[in-house]
Amino acid sequence: MVWKVIRLLWALPNTVLGALLLPAALRGGTITLVNGVIEAQGPLLSIVLRRCVPIDGGAAAITLGHIVLGRDVAALEITRAHERAHVRQCERWGPLFIPAYLAASVWAGLMGGGAYEDNYFERQACGADD
Repeated sequence: MVWKVIRLLWALPNTVLGALLLPAALRGGTITLVNGVIEAQGPLLSIVLRRCVPIDGGAAAITLGHIVLGRDVAALEITRAHERAHVRQCERWGPLFIPAYLAASVWAGLMGGGAYEDNYFERQACGADD
């Protein structure tokens, strides 16, 4: 129990960022709690994920701490294992996760790879998909 609280607090800065986007799910979307993780989806979040995530076609879902934002219910279900891997990464890296993730994208690009597909954190999360 103590470790769970510590992990929640350590990831809290990332979770707060995700919470700032939760109101976008209130118009035509849903916010649910699934195994201790808040999952939100809806039309406005779909627009944000398609247009504001610098990946070809945008993202189906994105994790910020203990909050997963998805385009729709299907996207949340399909990406659940992958996004839970990111939740665990946020619990390990805490407030350093976002800077480390961005640094991993830059490093992957400098090494001639893709900023998303060759990002250390994405490769690790993709392993959770198997």
